[in-house]
Amino acid sequence: MTSELAHAPYRDPSRTIAERASDLLGRMTLDEKLAQIAGVWPPAIVDGNFSEEKARAAMPHGIGHISHISAVLALAPRDLARVINAAQRFLIEQTRLGIPAIVHGESCAGFTARGATCFPQAIGLASTWEPELIEEMTSVIRQQMLAAGVRQSLAPVLDIARDGRWGRVEETYGEDPYLAGRIGVAYVRGLQGPDLRDGIAATGKHFLGYGASEGGMNWAPVHLGQREILDVYARPFEAAIREAGLASIMNAYSEIDGVPCGASREVLTDLLRDRLGFDGVVVSDYFTVATLRSYHRLTPDKGEAARRALDAGLDVELPFADCFGEPLRAAVVAGTVAESLIDRAVERVLRMKFALGLFERPYVDEDAAPAAFDTAQHRSLARRIARKSMVLLKNDGALLPLSRGARTIAVIGPCADSRRLLQGDYHYPTHLEVMFGPIREPGDEVTPQAASPTALTPGAHADLAEHFVPHVTVLDGIRSHGAEATTVTYARGCDVTGDERGQFPAAIEAARIADVAILCVGGKSGLIDGCTSGESNDRAGLDLPGVQQELVDAVLATGTPVVVVLINGGVLSILALAERVPAILEAWLPGEEGGNAIADVLFGDVNPAGRLPLSLPRSVGQVPLFYGHKPSGGRSNWRGNYVDQPSTPLFPFGHGLSYTTFEYGDLAVSATAMPATARIDVSVSVTNTGDRAGEDVVQLYLHDLDASVTRPVKQLAGFKRIALAAGQCSTLTFQVDLSQIAFHDDAMQFVVEPGPLEVMVGASSEDIRGRAIVEITGEKRRVRREDITPTSVDLR
Repeated sequence: MTSELAHAPYRDPSRTIAERASDLLGRMTLDEKLAQIAGVWPPAIVDGNFSEEKARAAMPHGIGHISHISAVLALAPRDLARVINAAQRFLIEQTRLGIPAIVHGESCAGFTARGATCFPQAIGLASTWEPELIEEMTSVIRQQMLAAGVRQSLAPVLDIARDGRWGRVEETYGEDPYLAGRIGVAYVRGLQGPDLRDGIAATGKHFLGYGASEGGMNWAPVHLGQREILDVYARPFEAAIREAGLASIMNAYSEIDGVPCGASREVLTDLLRDRLGFDGVVVSDYFTVATLRSYHRLTPDKGEAARRALDAGLDVELPFADCFGEPLRAAVVAGTVAESLIDRAVERVLRMKFALGLFERPYVDEDAAPAAFDTAQHRSLARRIARKSMVLLKNDGALLPLSRGARTIAVIGPCADSRRLLQGDYHYPTHLEVMFGPIREPGDEVTPQAASPTALTPGAHADLAEHFVPHVTVLDGIRSHGAEATTVTYARGCDVTGDERGQFPAAIEAARIADVAILCVGGKSGLIDGCTSGESNDRAGLDLPGVQQELVDAVLATGTPVVVVLINGGVLSILALAERVPAILEAWLPGEEGGNAIADVLFGDVNPAGRLPLSLPRSVGQVPLFYGHKPSGGRSNWRGNYVDQPSTPLFPFGHGLSYTTFEYGDLAVSATAMPATARIDVSVSVTNTGDRAGEDVVQLYLHDLDASVTRPVKQLAGFKRIALAAGQCSTLTFQVDLSQIAFHDDAMQFVVEPGPLEVMVGASSEDIRGRAIVEITGEKRRVRREDITPTSVDLR
């Protein structure tokens, strides 16, 4: 930065953000503007350490973003902070305007950085049905990212997921817009904090409808009607924008009605900004702008792709300047792109940088960084969240919890002693595989690489044990929980994929001599080849991969009681398991403390209370499958079921068992008739009628019985996870603003209509314990979207 600019208005923190951004924008050349609306890929500026020589070539005019440096370079916390500080110092001291960069990373299930805590994957977070816990988690993620100097996260994923074939279901909060919205709001609040100067800019993705693709395939076209877009798929984003001040949005790769979202003004401006009230920065999903030409075949060249994206409302090209680089510059010089389009995007980027306080505090304390990473308290929180995410799907004969008097426990299956399989595609270790090769498990016959960050060779098969925090496998957890007199045996049985059955005999023998067999089966999540779920790893089928079902059948044939623990990266159809296995625990992708958390539940140290955030199908032929279908959906008229199976889900949305029982009292409503502008109070008592403490998730559903357009048969409008001691009773009162049932009517107005409303309270979408009818009277109510009010819950 030149000395004459040191006292320019944009350097003055007493001025407003708008004044500072306007002043700075007015001083910028075209090249400096273009630099601010693009990222740089870390290897372009780092060669072991930060390289000033490389930086001069890669970002001579500054840069908007430094892309995903924490995963690309595999640096320990102190080294990561040091490299980021050096990059910021170069930008501030060696470029004309001295504009610091936004360094971004991922944090779907924890900060994707070496040494950072690996929390459960997103679908497990949603299974807690406890937004307060998620806010606590993202407060930790905020501390870790701040310590390293990373100031934007490309999370949370707010896509609605109703098709289990799609590999990214695990990154979402499930099928329901209300649940996804509540978890998403909590996530953003914890990550951004009360003041963005001390927070991390969250990025809601992928806007919009990305999970509703043809055939469940990644990037495939999306076919959604306007009402479904507005009333379902946009709602979690809107909640995060209006309630939590979501700072950034990332576009979806897919197209809607013939226009890719990255080039759709209707999606990124008319809907996102004008209707939903978003005023932050829209960043591209990686390589989006180039795909407008190369993948979607929408534009003749990169310059036109850049124009289409900017005009639509996309502000920053990630991960590096491609279309927004020389092609865009040439288009401006030629007069085919107005510089005002670039100015609009640049001003938004600058506003975010000022809001983050980057000009005042561009550097972090390198020596202090390690203390923020994966402390004992962080690991304790990871374990607590993993415990709360566990969903007990089935427990015939009260096989669980396990007796500590068991003499022999056989732990069997490909997921039983694997740290790798505890992770989802956006956990740090699995993300690192893209750069450094598959993670070596104990016993793998490969030559490991050295542990030094600079010694890692991209594309090689890497032993990355020194590069991520310790993970507790299921076998580890069971061994540490078992009584001294208990013998724990282990047999892998088979791999997740493939048809090798050579280890079957050892598994069968281990089960035969055991008092109980714990079968750990599922999928492998990740981004590389050989995975069964994760980004771009979509499946045509939903059965257990490989020969795992044969392994289950062989173990069942021994007659030993069997508990199945599912550790998978997707929505597996487990009909064959559910019909024959007495006990099934869904553990999702539980992260670093997964083995301990699973053992906590299996042995009854923790009473499970996770609930499904999506419907589990009987077979792949049912998808897309979701509870909130229209009156004509969810069945085949006139017979109802398919000819070869029921049309109902195997396990419904909201389902989950406990080691205790809960009894619901009569449902009471504050009035049986009220105008559309009113609030309705819905009360119900819940009693723990068992002999041990436990938690229940009380769920409130609404059904508009008479509307001008078809409405879902149920829609979640409130929930609360409560803890009750044995014999304890609590009363919950849901305070429901009727804006919760607002929808777009036959004139596309957002309204609450008069007519009968069914109110339901239950333990799942199918286990309804109480009902009431409330008449909405008077005139139709026009609802402003900013007046949508979430349900609050009073507990006494």
